[in-house]
Amino acid sequence: MNLSDINKSNIPTHVAIIMDGNGRWAKKQGKARVFGHQAGAETVRRILEISGEIGIKYLTLYAFSTENWNRPKEEVDALMALLIKAIDGELENLIKNQVRLMTIGNLKSLPEECQKELQNAIEKTANNKGITLILALSYSGRWEITSAIQQITEVIQSGKLNPKDISEETICTFLSTKNIPDPDIVIRTGGEQRISNFLLWQIAYAEFFFPQKFWPEFQKEDFLQIIADYQSRERRFGKTSEQIQKS
Repeated sequence: MNLSDINKSNIPTHVAIIMDGNGRWAKKQGKARVFGHQAGAETVRRILEISGEIGIKYLTLYAFSTENWNRPKEEVDALMALLIKAIDGELENLIKNQVRLMTIGNLKSLPEECQKELQNAIEKTANNKGITLILALSYSGRWEITSAIQQITEVIQSGKLNPKDISEETICTFLSTKNIPDPDIVIRTGGEQRISNFLLWQIAYAEFFFPQKFWPEFQKEDFLQIIADYQSRERRFGKTSEQIQKS
């Protein structure tokens, strides 16, 4: 599978990825889990590159979930250190390649140094016109929806919103992804077939793919194969095939 096999007129706007299997991959190599996370960072580079090449506008990566805080402290500390190193080391390339960086999640729960590095990278890439890379950090779908409800409640209590006027569009404006289109594709590597609390509201009509490869093994060719498979699917959004064909 290569670029010439991709229909450039049917490129997904937004791809979201649950990067699963770093630890299991490292275990197979007889290495510590952090070794897998380091190898996974290389996969991020190549998938970001190929995504930009084919014209994807948004790439969201589930980098650290709210539940991941329950992992062993050594692993969490190593992940945070890797995050700081990756942002600092990749900033020049992000700017050079016109990548805009965004984040979603409870960023206040991250170490202060992480917050500073992220904010610096976000500010320095804010005007870039290429692909938008969204890192989901200390994120969970239930946390996001709970936060949205809390914000909506405050607006109602202030008298600026009538509960009867709440619509899907209203809720969307209080989500972390309020200015981001919903994902067309959700990929979870590593063979597991779970959502794991990821973008619960936004993936209502996404196409799902569950490749067996662990994230560090995931190659550009694997990604392109998923894009090609996506292009062969009929997305009906609740309609019939006949209705889609007529539109």
